[in-house]
Amino acid sequence: MKVLCIGHSSYDISLEVDEYPQENTKHRFTGSTRCGGGPAGNAAYLLGKWGIDTTLATVVGSDDFGDKLKKEYSEVNIGSNYIETSFDQPTSLSLIMVNKQTGARTVFNVQGEFTPLKKFNYDFVPDIVFTDGHDYGATTNAIAKFPQALKIIDAGRITNELLELCKYMNYIVCSKGFAETVSGIKINFDDPNTLVNVYSNLLKKYPQANIVVTLENKGALYMDNRQIKIMPGLNVTAKDTTGAGDIFHGAFVYGLANNFSLEKSVTLANIAGGLSVATIGSRYSIPELSQVLDEYAKKVASNEPNPGQQTANQ
Repeated sequence: MKVLCIGHSSYDISLEVDEYPQENTKHRFTGSTRCGGGPAGNAAYLLGKWGIDTTLATVVGSDDFGDKLKKEYSEVNIGSNYIETSFDQPTSLSLIMVNKQTGARTVFNVQGEFTPLKKFNYDFVPDIVFTDGHDYGATTNAIAKFPQALKIIDAGRITNELLELCKYMNYIVCSKGFAETVSGIKINFDDPNTLVNVYSNLLKKYPQANIVVTLENKGALYMDNRQIKIMPGLNVTAKDTTGAGDIFHGAFVYGLANNFSLEKSVTLANIAGGLSVATIGSRYSIPELSQVLDEYAKKVASNEPNPGQQTANQ
């Protein structure tokens, strides 16, 4: 299986803090965690690390951060023919404050004007196209050029272009915030009916797609055999939640690339995203494939009759 990932790459600098800093104060840090990031970049990196034939179409700047990103991608054998270099805009930079007490993060994105991709003369035919929706032009081009490819979108934010792209996707993997906004319903975990209603409204909006809603530490919401289910989250002490969603998406694509069932793909993605929060730095927090498969085997072998047994309408 060949996978084409389209979208955003950034370079992340993470700093651990005891609490959110007060205004007009100074703070000294003895160290930082530095690595690549970005939704499409992280998903592609995971796929390359896990042995999937992956090509990334993204734009980086002609600067040290761009060079570092290219080096990271080459280390996991990601095809670089479509990693374009902009001489007008710098590489997107994210400054991240990670709360030591909770693992929650505050992200400051430093980015100039968005630079879209220019090269669409792909020398291969992908079996899967994954997009984070940042580059509308490149995504619509790939949709038209590769109509037989399985199309998956990371719907983590609300823009008119991303909402339009969702109409052409086979799989929509969206955030809780996206699901609530599009459905017009606020999720209340004490009221399972809200989960059912959110999912039902999403299906009405995008009836052509398989939809998965990531629920942060609560797991994921999806449908299998016409039954809406909740995949519970892992019981993990969070150290840094940066990139957990991107890692979920990458692992989900890995499952589809291996022709796994939807339920198995969601389970693997849930495990990978859950394990990732125990480590600082999105790239560094991508677990080994063997670790995820071991956790999956334990889950299947447990007393649970099915990894996705819990249903939203219980």
